[in-house]
Amino acid sequence: MGKIVGAAIVSHHPGLMQCEEFRRAMGAGEDSDLIAGYSRLRAKIEAAKPDVVMILDSHWFTTGYHLVDGGARYTGTYVSDEMPWYLHGVPYDYRGHPELALAVEAVSRERGGYNRAICHPGLERQYATLNLIKHLRLELSDTPVVSVSSCQNCEWQHFLASGDAIGEAIRRSGLRVILLASGALSHKFNGIDWKPNHPRLFHESNVSSIENIQSDKGAIALMADGDHQQVLERWQDEYRQLPWEAFGAHYLQMVGAMGGRECRAKGEPLSAYENARGTGNIHIWFQP
Repeated sequence: MGKIVGAAIVSHHPGLMQCEEFRRAMGAGEDSDLIAGYSRLRAKIEAAKPDVVMILDSHWFTTGYHLVDGGARYTGTYVSDEMPWYLHGVPYDYRGHPELALAVEAVSRERGGYNRAICHPGLERQYATLNLIKHLRLELSDTPVVSVSSCQNCEWQHFLASGDAIGEAIRRSGLRVILLASGALSHKFNGIDWKPNHPRLFHESNVSSIENIQSDKGAIALMADGDHQQVLERWQDEYRQLPWEAFGAHYLQMVGAMGGRECRAKGEPLSAYENARGTGNIHIWFQP
């Protein structure tokens, strides 16, 4: 029987792809702790020995279905249409896992759900996937990677159901899988003319509002206790209203695959909670 051998919420923000000298300039001489956090996460992944890493991509927006990329291999050179002045010329070459993508679709069809596999090697990549592949050195380890989209016309319960189908497909697959929920928590950008509250731009006081900081930290504390039920009970009235990146699809699919309201996996922070243009970012590891 296959199983989820680890999971994490992981920041992918593009500032982390800039050179260390520039990051330290942004950090008033200090680098982002999310960089050191990638090293801590790599150690967790290496210890878990996964057959596949599945990335729940909060930048891959689709309409009508949650898509699961089913190509055997993805190669190319990435240029961001959002920030091409520095996020460009990123080569990628990594294996996919078509069998797992098709298995997710099969389970979803059984259950009347909305997960579909798309087996096209030319499918456009998103930096929410590629930044993680680079920082976690998944190409070097030749670990297959499967990305899952965020369906933008779904409600939060649909994301839980999507994750539930993913979890069942993994159990049937015989594979050891790690889930990476690639995205921020609160995701409101500071205005273009905003003035920093702290000279270290990564500092949490530069997140968009006190209310968002408090809400993010409340969710982090609940996750540390493994109280995903409470996070989900607060979803519609609190976390959905912030909103989290991609309406929280990355977290919801991850926790849905791990049992939804029954999930008790405790969240171990692997980085400081940090700002990125107003958004709240952190790496959190969950051991099933």
